[in-house]
Amino acid sequence: MSNEQVNWLLKVIQPERSLASLPGGANFGQDAHAALLGLPVEVYAAELGRMQKEASEAASALLADQVVASMVDRLPLRRGAKVVVFGDSLTSEPQSWAVILREMLTMRRGAEEISLTISAVAGETTTHGLVRVREITDARPDWILFLFGTNDARTQGPHPTKTLVHHGETARNIAELRQRVSRETKASCVWITPPAVNEAQVATHPGLARFGVRFRNQDLERVAKIIRDRDGPVIDAFSILGSPPPSDFLISDGLHFTLAGQKQMAFEVIRGWSKLK
Repeated sequence: MSNEQVNWLLKVIQPERSLASLPGGANFGQDAHAALLGLPVEVYAAELGRMQKEASEAASALLADQVVASMVDRLPLRRGAKVVVFGDSLTSEPQSWAVILREMLTMRRGAEEISLTISAVAGETTTHGLVRVREITDARPDWILFLFGTNDARTQGPHPTKTLVHHGETARNIAELRQRVSRETKASCVWITPPAVNEAQVATHPGLARFGVRFRNQDLERVAKIIRDRDGPVIDAFSILGSPPPSDFLISDGLHFTLAGQKQMAFEVIRGWSKLK
């Protein structure tokens, strides 16, 4: 298996996240995770370590820019604040924007004991989010960052007639998530719209094609509009990153981000969030 294929498996499948909901799932170690991906444990561990190291280096590189460092200083986080990030594979992968953001907070504001928890599972839709939302409400967070809805716009097979979740249902799910959080926590929320994809790359990628996965940017834009049209702070990644995003922001599947793409996502989140009171 090539290094690119190993990297893709760790970005997309993420058994450690999927198994976490099972009784005893948290007790599985790297040997089990590697076996589920069909990888030798030493290959799995080495690639995971490399990806995590690169995420930390990306955080350091961003903070080397004093403008970015000042944005992190201005994030509206009190001492001891709890931040939860809720989403799918764009957020749960080992070097995601959320991982980079967590590293930046540790490096820049570590003395303030701010915590950032990533609650994200690959492949989930907003419907799955309704099932899992208690994970974040029980955590009593001060801030919740949502990047959800990409998989709502997913289609299956060569001639699909519908998305996994109809846009009307996506709107109802997002409204319900907002209400649950509003009723059950005192958290402030920031919603991030799903970014666009490279449709041609998605359609031809062997890993995604094996499962019949397709995306259309017009469907993703409809999800983005649902999020934009709601009250409250929104970071519009769909519009900011372009349709499709720059080629160096996407890995070969046209859907998931390279480290450069995740680094840019982290920057955009920090820039938008730092403007809030």
